[in-house]
Amino acid sequence: MKFGIFYEHQLPRPWTATSEYDLFQQSLAQLELADRLGYDYVWEVEHHFLEEYSHSSAPEVFLVAASQRTRQIRLGHGIVQLTTNQPHRVAERVATLDQISGGRVEFGMGEGAGPAELHPFGIRVRDKRDRWEEAVKAIIPMFTRHSWEFHGQYYDFPARNVIPKPFQKPHPPLWVACSNIRTIADAGRWGIGALGFSFVSPEAARAWVHRYYNTLLHHPRPLAEYQSNPNIAIVNGFMCAETDEEALEKAAGWTFFIFALSHYGRKGVDAPGAGNLWQEYQAWRHTEKAQQALRNGLIGSPETIRRRLRMFRDAHVDQVILLNQAGKTPHDDICASLELFAREVMPEFHADQPAHEVWKRDVLAGRITLEEIDTEPYDIYAHQNEDIVRLTSEQLKQRMQAKEGIAAGE
Repeated sequence: MKFGIFYEHQLPRPWTATSEYDLFQQSLAQLELADRLGYDYVWEVEHHFLEEYSHSSAPEVFLVAASQRTRQIRLGHGIVQLTTNQPHRVAERVATLDQISGGRVEFGMGEGAGPAELHPFGIRVRDKRDRWEEAVKAIIPMFTRHSWEFHGQYYDFPARNVIPKPFQKPHPPLWVACSNIRTIADAGRWGIGALGFSFVSPEAARAWVHRYYNTLLHHPRPLAEYQSNPNIAIVNGFMCAETDEEALEKAAGWTFFIFALSHYGRKGVDAPGAGNLWQEYQAWRHTEKAQQALRNGLIGSPETIRRRLRMFRDAHVDQVILLNQAGKTPHDDICASLELFAREVMPEFHADQPAHEVWKRDVLAGRITLEEIDTEPYDIYAHQNEDIVRLTSEQLKQRMQAKEGIAAGE
């Protein structure tokens, strides 16, 4: 199993004149450390206007800086919002980063969260899945073709040669955000790597891994001509310390992540520049929901984390992504957690990687047949509860149409 680290660039209030500067400098220092320690990936999000929750609106800039401070670690867009970016500019930026980094880019793609992010760009929320699919079809040929034109519903452009081309041939590995767990099956159908969250149980992990690979093998429907990337990666709240008690005490950032995610999903941006999410979070952080979220994370001593990781390894999850930079978790605690995990936990699972690769080759070649398992009983991620908004694209369209009907007096 491989390991990534995850950055939202969270920055709860109150802020000082150097808060954002310090945040980015400390994150780069953490990446340098992770690269030296042997972590496999870093994943950087793209969000807009989500104060305190994510100050990562220009991930390509951060990843270019990271590329000059690291040597081995893979540089993951987790994700580029295809809905709020022009296709040519996405292809240009991804290829430039790939050239500068010597071919270390992982190209994760997503739709954008909701009205708070999409409406200022003139994008309707109901259209985001359709826009995303069309953007994939428009962008991928730009990596290989020397003359490419596209005429669709949302994007229309004449023939051009988009330059530069990526260092990796034919293109960097492709991933898709699976914030709704059902998108994992879609990712398999598209032949794209799935970027999701932690599963609720060993049975859920096994069911979704089987669903992904069986869909990829038996019901493929790629969106364009591209190299498939059969991979499942899951994000987990993370804090490794000498004892479980110490880790739990230091891991409040994970519950802030969940609270803020729910807040923006339910309320959007209601007071630009004037809110205080950290203050609102204080009452929720002591609830049973928050405590359960801590128990579901990769939070504890090395032995506690090893036991939970073996569940994912046995289910054949490809990568576990560790969310350490969250809430107000101090830089020193993040570094200490990364160091302890790399020393005491990571070697066991890195050593298992060759066996996992053999398993994957046998599955993809049809030498191993995976059981069809019903995923309906596992239609939720471990960090989710009724406060987390999670709709399919069709449910979203229906909700928006209903709202318009009410506004029109129908």
